[in-house]
Amino acid sequence: MVRTPEVVHRGVCIIGAGPAGLSAARALRRLGVPYDQYERHSDVGGIWDIDNPGTPMYESAHFISSRKTSGFFDFPMPDSFADYPGHRQILKYTRDFAAAYGLREAIRCNCTVTGVEQAGDGWTVRLDDGTHHRYRAVVCATGTTWIPRIPRHPGAFTGEIRHSGSFRDPAEFRGKRVLIVGLGNSGADIACDAAANADAAFVSVRRGYHVIPKHLFGIPTDEFGAHGPQLPLRLERPIFKLLLRVLQGDLTRYGLPEPDHKLFESHPLLNSQLLHHLQHGDVAIRPDIAALDGSRVRFTDGGTEEIDLILYATGYDWTIPYVPDEYFEWQDGRPELYLTAFNRSHHNLFGLGYLETNSSAYTLFDHISNVLAQYLHDQEHAPARAAAFDRLIAEDRPRLSGGISFVDSARHRSYIDARTYHRHLAKIRKRIGWQNLTPGMFDQLRAQAPARKAGVA
Repeated sequence: MVRTPEVVHRGVCIIGAGPAGLSAARALRRLGVPYDQYERHSDVGGIWDIDNPGTPMYESAHFISSRKTSGFFDFPMPDSFADYPGHRQILKYTRDFAAAYGLREAIRCNCTVTGVEQAGDGWTVRLDDGTHHRYRAVVCATGTTWIPRIPRHPGAFTGEIRHSGSFRDPAEFRGKRVLIVGLGNSGADIACDAAANADAAFVSVRRGYHVIPKHLFGIPTDEFGAHGPQLPLRLERPIFKLLLRVLQGDLTRYGLPEPDHKLFESHPLLNSQLLHHLQHGDVAIRPDIAALDGSRVRFTDGGTEEIDLILYATGYDWTIPYVPDEYFEWQDGRPELYLTAFNRSHHNLFGLGYLETNSSAYTLFDHISNVLAQYLHDQEHAPARAAAFDRLIAEDRPRLSGGISFVDSARHRSYIDARTYHRHLAKIRKRIGWQNLTPGMFDQLRAQAPARKAGVA
């Protein structure tokens, strides 16, 4: 057998050119750390390109964090964007970001990484063209919403069963009796689409949720929270809960179960339309599924409904399919990473974007990318600082929940409180001697970017 020659690079490999991968690329580019970037799709944008095969995006999808509190650091979304931008605006913004900082030059699109293996003190990266490349470090940034999770229920169903990852257009619901299973943010959005288009719409839930409107007093809710007084949790929670009660009333009136957890202990359900449709009878809440029976679905309360389409909005399994499982410490389907990015047992193998948070993920990506880039830079230029951080990777076990007892589920075991995360990163930067992100830090990089038309509408 002829062995494939290996191309040796002294730099870093970034896998994925969605928001997390682009954040890492900008941070490395600013410090002059050489890297290559591979993207299996035809352009940058990741899940936000609705035409990418396997994307969970749908026509009515919008950001659940608002324009002013979201986005990349020091690259604000345009004022012309909506308070909660839709997926086309987010895709344009993401591609504008890549163009603004000259990130496209290092990206090889339509190129799939098929394997990553440890090779001495570096990593061998296999591509779908059959070539092998050696890098000193690999950043896995391919996201968490590509492998649909579909539960199994007893019985047989004669109608159509799909996962929400296959859903694109509300017109798919017309003329059908639709059951949405699950009430996360995507499930709530899709339930509203079903309410407005299906012959009948139902949502099956296992627990109650705290529903937070997208605006409070005319201001996006997360912006209201970010710029209001920063209260301790013991005060913030009862005040906010009282405010929601005054604005919304008792949600159990509409069939939603009483939440079995305190406010903020689960990923927030940020939606202003769902209550409207519940109030008008356009969608109805049902309990968990007990069994499937031909064209009918039986629920745990003994009730049944005639259903044409079951759509599971039940989330995704996290995978890094091109890396053998033993290279990451997987717990409950989540990789155990220091500060959500740094592998404790395999040097210079990183994961970026493998987190759940109560804030804008884009901004968090930039803060951790800043630390990651300085660490990789110091390995060659300030090894004593890099070694000090190596000790933290091995020994530091921070609690990043902010004192919140999150719901006991696999999803929430990787959940971080953004304020706590930022505070801990600040301590680490100070201890190691690394820079914080500051406005203007990337201006020179932006000035050096090739002049070209940014993004696509």
